[in-house]
Amino acid sequence: GDMLLGALIDAGVPAEVIARSIDALHLQGVIVSAEKVVKRGIAATKAHVMTPREHAHRHLPDVIGIIEGAALDSAVKAKACAVFHTLATAEGAVHAIPIEQVHFHEVGALDAIADVVGVVAGFAHLNAKSVSCRGIPMSHGTVKCEHGLLPVPAPAVLRLMQGVPTYPIDIDGETVTPTAAALLRELVTDWRDAPAMTITRQGYGAGTKEFPRANVLRLVIGTSSAASTDVETLELLSTNLDDMNPEWLPPLLERLLAAGALDAWLTPILMKKGRPAHTLSVLCAPMLVDVLRSLVYQHSTTLGVRQQTVQRSSLPRTIHAVDTPWGAVSVKVARLPGGEQRAVPEYADCRRISEAHGVSLSRIYEAAVGGWQRGEFTASG
Repeated sequence: GDMLLGALIDAGVPAEVIARSIDALHLQGVIVSAEKVVKRGIAATKAHVMTPREHAHRHLPDVIGIIEGAALDSAVKAKACAVFHTLATAEGAVHAIPIEQVHFHEVGALDAIADVVGVVAGFAHLNAKSVSCRGIPMSHGTVKCEHGLLPVPAPAVLRLMQGVPTYPIDIDGETVTPTAAALLRELVTDWRDAPAMTITRQGYGAGTKEFPRANVLRLVIGTSSAASTDVETLELLSTNLDDMNPEWLPPLLERLLAAGALDAWLTPILMKKGRPAHTLSVLCAPMLVDVLRSLVYQHSTTLGVRQQTVQRSSLPRTIHAVDTPWGAVSVKVARLPGGEQRAVPEYADCRRISEAHGVSLSRIYEAAVGGWQRGEFTASG
């Protein structure tokens, strides 16, 4: 948490914004400060949250009460409470107790409450439309806590890592605390490499420990260009099926899409000895590879699945609900690299209206595009 605080301040978020949010909690004796430091040749900001020594153990309702009783923006309150709820859920699962009975010991200390609220307030000040992170680093070794020596990542951290990308780093010691993991789970909107953008600011938050590499967290802030394409790293799974009942193929595609695949399709092919077959292709985010590969094995006859890392570029787009004489139609509007726009009505909406009113698809398409061109839409997203 303190590294995120430092990175926010280093990137230009006024320290007063963070200090005011923490002061609003009325935590007696809590003082926030920041200083410039150098970590392995990297200039960074070290945030300090100084608290009086205390031994009180707080439960989730206690922490929520402190946050909700503060004079903070409602969105900041909601997000900070969500962080601690996520944290309590992980701790409760690890210790097999209800979340209301989780006592936070180290995590519930005043500095952690201040860290969470300060970080959430800092991100709220940025008003970021999205937050991307390539994954959570997994170090090794042990960490000492109230329960004794625990393996790294600590059990609660490992629980919080579930379902998000991770990558190994050769560091002996804890690099991600439960508080930090919970913050990332609640703040990150896209678990992937940084999107295409114009960088406007950057900041480095320093940690306390000394490692063989710079112990810093980097925060990069930028604006996306409406005329640019967004490039993301995805995984492509594929397998050839020559001995599977064709009637089983459509349900397999439906299962894969329902499980989170970005796309899934079949390509007719001719295999050795002239056997007709299909290539099953599945495009997905890296974090879903294991789940979708298991579905392919479970619901097909294949004995092997290929995996390929691919780059996909996509145009920025918005969706508008456009009024037509027969009802609203969702229209997807993409912005091309040259700045011009292209509108495409959603087929499912057009088909539904066509069947309900007996109007041809072509008329509905024309009405939807024409309505968008005239600005006759009721909502956008």
